[in-house]
Amino acid sequence: MDRIAVRQSGPLEGTVPISGAKNSVLKLMAATALAPGEFLLHNVPDIADVTWMGELLTTMGMTVERPAPGDLRIIHDGTLVPEAPYELVERMRASIVVLGPLLARYGRARVALPGGDDFGPRPIDMHLRGLEELGASFEFAHGYIEARADQLIGARVLLEFPSVGATENVLLAAVLAKGTTVIDNAAREPEIADLASFLNRMGARVLGAGSSTIQVDGVEQLAPVEHTVIPDRVEAATFLAALGVAGGELLLAGARHDHMDMYVAKLGEMGMRISPDSEGIWAMSARRLRAVDVSTLPYPGLATDYKPLFVAMLATADGVGIVTENLFAGRFRYVDELVRMGADIRTEGHHAVVRGRPLLSGAPVRAPDIRAGAALVVAALKAEGETIVGDAHHIGRGYERFVEKLRAVGADVRAC
Repeated sequence: MDRIAVRQSGPLEGTVPISGAKNSVLKLMAATALAPGEFLLHNVPDIADVTWMGELLTTMGMTVERPAPGDLRIIHDGTLVPEAPYELVERMRASIVVLGPLLARYGRARVALPGGDDFGPRPIDMHLRGLEELGASFEFAHGYIEARADQLIGARVLLEFPSVGATENVLLAAVLAKGTTVIDNAAREPEIADLASFLNRMGARVLGAGSSTIQVDGVEQLAPVEHTVIPDRVEAATFLAALGVAGGELLLAGARHDHMDMYVAKLGEMGMRISPDSEGIWAMSARRLRAVDVSTLPYPGLATDYKPLFVAMLATADGVGIVTENLFAGRFRYVDELVRMGADIRTEGHHAVVRGRPLLSGAPVRAPDIRAGAALVVAALKAEGETIVGDAHHIGRGYERFVEKLRAVGADVRAC
């Protein structure tokens, strides 16, 4: 799927099954390097990033297979090659998280500097400083990180920013370190709590995940387990945004309202009706949305992954909204594509001023990354004529059966 064709659609009606969280399952897959044996993960989305992480683990010596839809079995005998080659790592930044478990179990790692979505520099300095506090040392040569640690020792790690990746890497290393590690100013995302739950099932001793202070008491060994991945809150947010633009009524089966409280609150301000349901999240949008101001912040604030969705909704909302990006530089690069569709958006530094219009205009556009690509499809649901979203393979990195799910609830969208 490299192009998606979208025509004005609405109202949307029906049930959308929400897949397992991309931002959780990739880290769970990396964590399997901590113990030999057979792991079984459930609710695993069939997306490109999972395929690539599976290829990375296979390169290191594991066996990765899908015994059934939604399931992933990972097996290894404990004799991995602790190296993550460039041709795999450069596809996605999440692969840097293999550094912590490889150091913890094998005392060394050779990992290529990561790639991933192109929305500005995201240095891994905090990852490395945190691991250095535990006793790791690093050298850089030919685009690779050469890491060593004869024995990781528990320590207090104070993160200068609640980085998700740095929190995960330190956590994955600390579970086999000698003594106690305390991570202060830790990321609080639901995916961190899911990783900690997985590690505790393996025999780790992790307390406080989901809060700003995580305590890890190191253990000597871990064991393989079976685990179900939490639902993807960004996928759920994307379908809520589509509903906000196109109107209608949806049930997001399996979605967790408590994982996206701030996002839901903002949509409520915009005029949507949303409530938790025994099966997931119920939502209705019966009229044109109202404009609001939005600022991205670390969890439980509004995630930067939500921001393109807000810009897409504000493009057809009633009024003017200001969107502020506080986490990553350069993440307004998709705005020019929305402007091609007739959106009235001005950007300056970390801010975008969006003046809503009743209707956009279909045009050829290009998806620069996963979430921006999904946002372009969402905006096109309220655009006259046909919109062709190019480079749609980016969307396939993070969304399972995206086109099929939209079509199932009434959207006029097709892969081409």
